[in-house]
This record gives sequence, C-alpha cells and structure tokens, in this order.
Amino acid sequence: MAGGEDSCGLPLVGYVRVSTFDQAESGAGLEAQRQTIRAACQRVGRPLLRIIEEQASGKSGKNRPELRRALRLVGRGTAGGIVAAKLDRLSRSVLDFAQLLDRSLREGWPLIVCDLALDTATPEGEAMAHVMMAWAQFERRRISQRTREALAVKRAQGVRLGRPSALTAAMRERIAREKAAGVGWSEIAASLNRDGVPTGHGAVRWHPATVRYIVQSQAASSTEGVASSKLGSRVPSGVTVATDVTHRYP
Repeated sequence: MAGGEDSCGLPLVGYVRVSTFDQAESGAGLEAQRQTIRAACQRVGRPLLRIIEEQASGKSGKNRPELRRALRLVGRGTAGGIVAAKLDRLSRSVLDFAQLLDRSLREGWPLIVCDLALDTATPEGEAMAHVMMAWAQFERRRISQRTREALAVKRAQGVRLGRPSALTAAMRERIAREKAAGVGWSEIAASLNRDGVPTGHGAVRWHPATVRYIVQSQAASSTEGVASSKLGSRVPSGVTVATDVTHRYP
C-alpha cells in the first residue's frame, strides 16, 4: 500500500487526458504535456514509470478508467505518485479534484499539478490542497442549501415532488372507504398485500405509513378544494380568481 515514506523512492506515473470535445488537439500539444511531466519528475528527482493517456471528458471523475488505473498503480505500490501537466487534464470539477487531493493526503503520496505549481509532498503544496478542499466543501454546502431552498419553495406551492404515483382512483377510493369504516392502517396494508396490489410506485409491499399518507393527502386535497370554493363564493361578480392546481397533490 502506498503511503508516507514507503512511496518516496518509487517512480511517478504521468497522466495525460485528451477531451472527447477536442480530439483534434495537435500532437505537439500532447507532446508538450509529456515534456512537462518528464521535466517535473526530473525537478523532484523521481523516475517516471510511464505516462498514461486517456480520452474522456474532464467534467467528472466518473468513467475515467485510465485515471483509476493510475490510482491502482499508486495503491498497490508500483508507483509513488501522480503527475499531470495541467489541472484541467485531471478534472474540471472542483469537487472531484478535492476528492483526489484528499486521497493523496490521506494515503501519503504526492500529487503534482504542474500549471498550479502544486506538489502535495511539500508543505506549501499541502497547505494549498487544504485550502482547495475547504473551498470544495463550501461549494458542496452551497449546492445543498440551494437545493433545499428550491424544494421548500416547490412544497409551499403544492408541487408534488418525486415520482408521480400510479395508484388508480379506484384503489384510492378503496383505501378511503376502509378507513372510513374504522379499519386500522395496519389492517388496510395487510389487506392490500393479501390481494397482491402494487403500491403507487410499483413496490410489492404496503406499509401502514404508506396507507396513512394516501388518506391524509386526499383529505388535504379535499380541504384545499373546499377552501377554494368558499373563496370563489365570496368574490364579487366581475372579479376573476385564478386557481391553478396543476401538479398539486392529489
């Protein structure tokens, strides 16, 4: 396993990526990356094991088999670190690059990015890596906050989130009828399971909480309809009230 002093004498593996969107990149451009990687190895006094080349988009670290191959070489102790000529050759995603930096620091092998003058084996490089990872964490929290706020607005507007239910009106009526007759949530769920009725999302088993949600959502919808009707009856003639119930809870 790579890490700490164990990787200090091992050769480095270079990584070159060709984007699927710039396949016409000149051979001179690729050779420039290779030369930058070789020069970096000489500068830090480490041999170069090989240069791995990949054709893939840089937007995400997913679907990057050659990058995973380079990481495996480091992980099993064949290589002692990874060198890339440019940051955008490793990743164009701040979050993905932060994960790579974190892995480098945790496992104790150097990640060298030449255009940033970043070498995680040095105190300066390690400090820069921590700053970049902190910024990535900040960005993750901002994305999460924006998502929560957007979902809260949708819920306040009555928009149904998630997959639409495929439960038929007849089945909703059956559940409501049984509940009105005094049957408990567990008994209704057991009855639906005995009859082999799939749930609104295609699951094979009903739970009491699912039955309760259906009944309560129907009740909420009925209450909303009554309120809208009363509001309409109070509106003076000649005044139009828009009631958009598209995509609202059933």
